[in-house]
Formats: sequence, structure tokens, C-alpha cells
Amino acid sequence: MTLASTAHRGAARFGEAEWQTRVDLAAAYRLVAFFDMHDSIYTHISAGVPGEKGHFLINPYGLWFDEVTASNLVKIDIDGQVIDDPSGIGVNPAGFTIHSAVHMARHDAGCVLHTHTEAGVAVSCQSEGLLPINQWALQYYGKVAYHDYEAIALDLDERERLVADLGDKPVMILRNHGLMTVGRSVSEAWKLMFNLERTCKAQLQLQASGAATTPVPEEVCAKTVKQYWDSYDAMDAGTQEDIEWAAFRRLLDRKTPGYDS
Repeated sequence: MTLASTAHRGAARFGEAEWQTRVDLAAAYRLVAFFDMHDSIYTHISAGVPGEKGHFLINPYGLWFDEVTASNLVKIDIDGQVIDDPSGIGVNPAGFTIHSAVHMARHDAGCVLHTHTEAGVAVSCQSEGLLPINQWALQYYGKVAYHDYEAIALDLDERERLVADLGDKPVMILRNHGLMTVGRSVSEAWKLMFNLERTCKAQLQLQASGAATTPVPEEVCAKTVKQYWDSYDAMDAGTQEDIEWAAFRRLLDRKTPGYDS
């Protein structure tokens, strides 16, 4: 079957807008796997279904991230009820708790991406959190929220506290737990997480070296974060092409094809 016929069948079943979201979301799962940012079958990426208020897509609980495809994603509503589950596997309750909280509270939450990487968990355990000490880190200057650890996220009453801590920030460090990004699109959430992961690794390597750090003046931090977010805003508005996401998709086409089936 050709790529074009697969896309046609997917669009016919789910509609053009939902199919495109499914393909992008499956791509994000494959990228997390490819860059070794997964935690076995745990952690999640969710995306809102275009035109369907209160419905979002998430991975079947039990699949490796490199097994996720556009067509096997589970559609679930904000109350945790499964709308469509092609695999019949269901979803992880902890994933539902965290992701539904953000989707309920944030109208701009097109995609919520959560990881438990070694670097991310290590930085989440540090009292000072993410430090503004390099160019990657400065895209998050003033844009990081923190939420204290409350055990495995199975209690629905944690949702209120989590969204209160998140506020309008695009990034949250879940203390003693991991990282979360909130993007207006799947591509934005992925790029925020990809760079956040590199930022955490760089911070840990610098700390391990014991070398003295060079502080960045506040005015330079403010200028740099604006430069980053002017670009993000332009891509969200469609006035700037997202050539990086296109490059990531081509990487997947070469290295781990089939995500868009």
C-alpha cells in the first residue's frame, strides 16, 4: 500500500484534521523512542482532537513508543471514557490524570508531552530546578512552572493543584518526577521537550565538572527568550514555516517508518 493510499484511508476514517493530528502525535512518540527519552511503556503524549471539545488522543497502555501508529492511538474523553480504542488495550490511569488536568484547564493545550528521563528526573530533584546558564535554557526563562511530588498520579484531586501550579506556563518540572511541556501543537510540544532534555543534560554535565559558571545578565535572558518565542509564535500563526518539524519527520521516514499508518 502506498503512503498516499494510507493517508487517504486514514483521513476517510477519522477526517482530515484528526488524521493529521494522529500522524503528528505518532511521530512524537517515535521521536521520544528514537532519542531514548522513553521510560519503557510509561509516560505519555496526548493531543486534543480538532473540532471535538473534550476529546484527546493518547497511546495504548502497553505498547513501546516505537509501536505507536496514527491508527492505533486511543481516543478518550475528559472523564476518562474510551471513545475509540482500536487495540482494545486501554490507557494508563496515571497518564489520564496528568494529561486530562492540563487539557481541561488550558484551551491552548494542543499537545501535552511528559517524560521520565535520567537527566530530566535528576534536574527535577534539584531544589533550584532549571538554571538559566546556556542558550538552550534561556528559551525557558520565566516560562517554567513547578509542581511538588504527591506520589504516582492516580488521585484525581491532584489535578486541581497541578493546573494551579502550571498556570499559563508552557513547561512544568514535576519535582522528583520528570518533565512536561504544553504545546499549541504536537510539533511545538516536541521541540520544547527536545531542547529541554538537552538543557538538563548540559546542566548536569556542567555541575559534574565542578567548573565555575558564567552568569547571564537578566536583560540578556529576557532578550533571548523573546527571540525564541517570537519564532514559536510565528510558526503557530503560520507566518513562519516549521522546517525543523519537517526535518524530524524525514528522519522518522528513514529510521522508523510506519508511524503514519
